[in-house]
Amino acid sequence: MAEVVALSDGDVLRALRALANPMRLQVMAWLREPERHFSPEEAIADSVEVGVCVSHIQAKAGLAQSTVSAYMAELERAGLVRATRVGKWTHYKREEQRIAQLVAVLGQTL
Repeated sequence: MAEVVALSDGDVLRALRALANPMRLQVMAWLREPERHFSPEEAIADSVEVGVCVSHIQAKAGLAQSTVSAYMAELERAGLVRATRVGKWTHYKREEQRIAQLVAVLGQTL
């Protein structure tokens, strides 16, 4: 079983800053139920197990690939998503344990 590491104040602030952008928050909501929000026929990997390809996130968001990549990098630095390479494509999946830790910290401190 993975060791639970407490979130520092810096970790919490980084996550809140990442989630303060409406589109990044929307992407996190989409990634919560990838099978509902992204077509499995177009996927090259299992969206639940591996994550959603950045090109599919970009198409759904209607933003430039560079913008989506920057948004996803910010979410990854905050520990809210994990990137996995499949061939030349990067897939993103939510880090549910980290998100649960963030929610718990917020519940205890706010």
